[in-house]
Amino acid sequence: MRSGCGWRTLPIHFGPWQTVYGWFWELARRFLFQTIHDLALMVDSGRPGREASPSAGGIDSQSLKVSAPSGTRGYDAGKKILGRKHHIAVDTDGRLLMVHRTPADISNSAGAQVILYGIRKRWPWVKRLFANGACNQLKLMEQGRLSGVRQRGNPAVR
Repeated sequence: MRSGCGWRTLPIHFGPWQTVYGWFWELARRFLFQTIHDLALMVDSGRPGREASPSAGGIDSQSLKVSAPSGTRGYDAGKKILGRKHHIAVDTDGRLLMVHRTPADISNSAGAQVILYGIRKRWPWVKRLFANGACNQLKLMEQGRLSGVRQRGNPAVR
């Protein structure tokens, strides 16, 4: 807890920290954690009368201040924040489908396009995505048409 994932501070009964570290990265390389997340999401959403796989979701972004120079940072002029931006997709119940991290100077539209591409690969049965007016909806709708997703957003922005 005090040092993030402090491999050298693991309890002794886990075995040598190098072995645990090696297994962690091997399982991450094989996408085991992503598979566990996806299965848990479908089990949680599979209530009586509902499909287990999500069919609709929403896309949004969040700018975060980053004070230490960890990774790439950018300046979000709209929110006057120097840091990073998370482009996020959730299903209609708020369960996380996908996150894409970028420098804060990447536009919401560009981040949403990356999310849309990833959603089509990872969740091919998602047919509707809702986005706010900050996304360039013409670009996003064009890419959505190419990938089979119907999108809805702010009706005032066309």
